[in-house]
Amino acid sequence: MRSVAPFSSLVAVVAILLLAGCDSLAVSTPEPVTLTIGGATAMRPVLRALADDFSRQHPNVSVSLLGGGSTLGEASVRNGELQLGASTLFPPEQRTGAGDPISATVTADPLRRTPIGLDGIAVIVHATNDVDELSLVQLQDLFSGKVLDWQALGSNSGEVMLVSREDGSGSRTLFEERVMGEERVSLTAVVMPTSEDVVTYIAANPQAIGYVSRGHLAPLLATSEAAGAEPPSSSLPISGTLASIRVVAVEGVLPVSDALREQRYPLTQPLYLITQGPPTGWLRRFLDFVLSPAGQTIVGRFHVPIR
Repeated sequence: MRSVAPFSSLVAVVAILLLAGCDSLAVSTPEPVTLTIGGATAMRPVLRALADDFSRQHPNVSVSLLGGGSTLGEASVRNGELQLGASTLFPPEQRTGAGDPISATVTADPLRRTPIGLDGIAVIVHATNDVDELSLVQLQDLFSGKVLDWQALGSNSGEVMLVSREDGSGSRTLFEERVMGEERVSLTAVVMPTSEDVVTYIAANPQAIGYVSRGHLAPLLATSEAAGAEPPSSSLPISGTLASIRVVAVEGVLPVSDALREQRYPLTQPLYLITQGPPTGWLRRFLDFVLSPAGQTIVGRFHVPIR
């Protein structure tokens, strides 16, 4: 009976030691991290795919995507309101179209642009439209309101419906610089806030024409490239909204990968992720992932990767 007390004390000591050992061996839960990216809606599909894959690798990291357009994205990063911006705008010194969009650029302001790929602004019409190709001059005549009926361009008779993007869109900036020049887009144009809205509107309106990032047309262009860069036909096995869309060649060239890589397509634009100064921490890790072989493979599903 005298050994019970010492034995009880020994059990208590062992229990305390075991609990202490469990505490020291416990794996701490990683702190939740949220990365916020805002800007170009042209980059939304590829950024969503990149974010999903990155979050699968790092479950504690969530990536929030905001829109607003390239101009707002750059301004928000510059003002410290956003961690990471998405932009299709050339750096200020290259806005005339000169220079290499692939090179990383640090401008006089604190913005640091990291190129992740090349995009093309695709001109799209309804699948029932017979126009396969347009020159830059014809596009300017259409969007300035000089050509009012599709019959003038070889399609069925019908009033042309113009679809443009909102002010601040990188796609609109490039389109106006490369296509419109000194001409203004007609005031009759329907202005859409996102690339998705442009696709949806044209799919529902047989007389409409608009422009959108090729990233929103990946299945169409993948089929086109497999068919030898011929203009996609409405008879191709494309489902959903894209089944009602056709991509029009510009100056005889479609925005397929080779044409963008060689910069033969006249409406080629860069894809940048923008930070305020050199990225650090999780921003750096995300950018490293985007530029890694795995990340560039994902970019290649929507655009032309740079590596």
